[in-house]
Amino acid sequence: MEDEEWVLVRRTTEKDWWSSSFMDDDDNGENSRSLKITFNGPAKHWTDAIPIGNGRLGAMIWGGVALETLQLNEDTLWTGTPGNYTNPHAPEALSVVRKLVDNGHYADATTAAEKLSHDPSDVYQLLGDIKLEFDNSHLKYVEKSYHRELDLDTATARVKYSVGDVEYTREYFASNPNQVIATKISGSKSGSVSFTVYLDSKMHHYSYVKGENQIIMEGSCPGKRIPSKLNADDNPKGIQFTAILNLQISNSRGVVHVLDGRKLKVEGSDWAILLLVSSSSFDGPFTKPIDSKKDPTSDSLSALKSINNLSYTDLYAHHLDDYQSLFHRVSLQLSKSSKRVSGNEPLHMKKHMENNNDLFFKRSEDDTVSTAERVKSFKTDEDPSLVELLFQYGRYLLISCSRPGTQVANLQGIWNKDIEPPWDGAQHLNINLQMNYWPALPCNLKECQDPLFEYISSMSINGSKTAKVNYEAKGWVAHQVSDIWAKTSPDRGQALWALWPMGGAWLCTHLWEHYTYMMDKILGKNEDEIVQRVREAQPRLLPTRIARDGSIMEWAVDFEDPEIHHRHISHLFGLFPGHTITVEKTPDLCKAADYTLYKRGEEGPGWSTMWKTALWARLHNSEHAYRMVKHLFDLVDPDHESNYEGGLYGNLFTSHPPFQIDANFGFSAAIAEMLVQSTVKDLYLLPALPRYKWANGCVKGLKARGGVTVNVCWKEGDLHEVGLWSKEHHSIKRLHYRGTTVNANLSPGRVYTFNRQLRCIKTYALPSATSY
Repeated sequence: MEDEEWVLVRRTTEKDWWSSSFMDDDDNGENSRSLKITFNGPAKHWTDAIPIGNGRLGAMIWGGVALETLQLNEDTLWTGTPGNYTNPHAPEALSVVRKLVDNGHYADATTAAEKLSHDPSDVYQLLGDIKLEFDNSHLKYVEKSYHRELDLDTATARVKYSVGDVEYTREYFASNPNQVIATKISGSKSGSVSFTVYLDSKMHHYSYVKGENQIIMEGSCPGKRIPSKLNADDNPKGIQFTAILNLQISNSRGVVHVLDGRKLKVEGSDWAILLLVSSSSFDGPFTKPIDSKKDPTSDSLSALKSINNLSYTDLYAHHLDDYQSLFHRVSLQLSKSSKRVSGNEPLHMKKHMENNNDLFFKRSEDDTVSTAERVKSFKTDEDPSLVELLFQYGRYLLISCSRPGTQVANLQGIWNKDIEPPWDGAQHLNINLQMNYWPALPCNLKECQDPLFEYISSMSINGSKTAKVNYEAKGWVAHQVSDIWAKTSPDRGQALWALWPMGGAWLCTHLWEHYTYMMDKILGKNEDEIVQRVREAQPRLLPTRIARDGSIMEWAVDFEDPEIHHRHISHLFGLFPGHTITVEKTPDLCKAADYTLYKRGEEGPGWSTMWKTALWARLHNSEHAYRMVKHLFDLVDPDHESNYEGGLYGNLFTSHPPFQIDANFGFSAAIAEMLVQSTVKDLYLLPALPRYKWANGCVKGLKARGGVTVNVCWKEGDLHEVGLWSKEHHSIKRLHYRGTTVNANLSPGRVYTFNRQLRCIKTYALPSATSY
């Protein structure tokens, strides 16, 4: 496999069908800023490492010099086996609970409801590590020469540093089309690449060298969670896995030795390429691992064989073409006012800009400033380009951990270092899993939502059994916590949190939202029995009501709130992500929602912060939405993370604490909501734009309900131009901007440009052939 010179040609994507005269002429064009997360040294903590992933396989790159670690994950590695999620004793206990509730004995009912609990979920596991050991000369590397980065534009991680007069470069990417994690190590001087490589894992495993260039690691997951408390006979066979590392070096120089039967040592090569593939015996949520016909070692060898004739350049080209076809659909540019001080800004804003404008422009041009340092300084400089970066990082992470054919993104996406991760790394259905997929539709990544739909389908099967046995009811149900086996029963624990049977209902709203965006699942079944039952049930549902203190009632009874600053705000679901509370149609409920958010306060974990951002955006309150955005930019010290609420780690992972990925996704969705909101008939432009913070900007490629793509540019806080189009659907839209409403009749296959008065000033046909 030889190193080749090649040129990357950027493909045209849907957002490129329209351009704004304002942004095209401006210096802040979309290619002028790099979308990179940068580091000035190796990772000291896991949350300093760089995440890469192809949807199924993930790696965290530490970037060590003398010792490099790639911590690996595969999305099907979980404890356990398919479970029985029914409880034949539940109906009797449920009858007692209902009687206590009917008689107003709520505390007793809560205690009695603990008999409805079930077994805990199973636990997400880890694959292992690629370990690279370099000779002692690397301990004397030039610290100022060290640079580590994640390039979001190419989904590529890089590490560079110098040892003496040799510059070393490492490049890493995770390919979806070829299902491989690739690493290339090279030196600026011929014959300078030498290292030892091996595979390791915290899991039960065995590794060995095959031939002269492959390391095979075979292992297994526990058949039950926390197996150390079980006898061997009580522990069923769990999911089996295999990882294979293939090593290639330059043809002209270098040798490879086998050490201890499980390590490979490279000496004197020009470059080396490591290819990691992995497979497991998981064969769906209804197949026991012991009954699986899948052979992970054979599958892994086949995966390697399928790329045997591909050069590193081929692999990278395939990776870029696949990744960028998704990532390049949306661009975001934000900048402060081009005027030194605007006359209509608040006094405190004028003083802030006078003190910090020079600092902002200096730092945005300084590539030596790490991203962590930029997060630290955000409280004072409020760098809009950092908002752009975090917005696109959420899209990058979703592409990297959820693709058609993979498992659904869990509480940590796919990235995990622990045998017992926080909250089991499980799918939590009381907002966390749902928030993972909030950006999929508005941020133009509908394919990334496929695993969620597959997961919902599996849960409906188990959930129908839980509903029938536990509740003697039709339909299906899911509770607060699930896992890879599509667990639908209540978790073990206090009824206060474990007995939450709304998980399935919330998940199903994603099916409806998919329809409203795509306008392609019209089944013509308006008179079906289930539709009639829904119509009969709807009037019996309690409406959203206002409590005596003026807030939204959280419960069916107007209880006194024992914890007004609680992180959960589920009673505002109708405002966001729902649509039953709207500024135009329910002003009284919006006023109550406003007060509810005020009562809840601004503190809370990352996911709560981002939910509040989206809620304030739906109220068209740009000031409070931006305050919540700013609240997230708090650099978390991993050694003292319990001192923080929310915040960001050095690699921009969001914090509860500890790390939860949901707020990364929630951030992207909330920013999109601040800029564009929609119903099937309505389009709200810049409804919560913080005009004094992001005075100039342009977002291209966002999706709106009704099958419409939206590009919006604004200048000095005012709408400049809007581009709209629909590829396949005729659409009549009401465009709303600051009290102005106009009707727009959009024909499929045509692009429409509107000015700040919402007048159509240009229309033209879409390109006849597209890559989207």
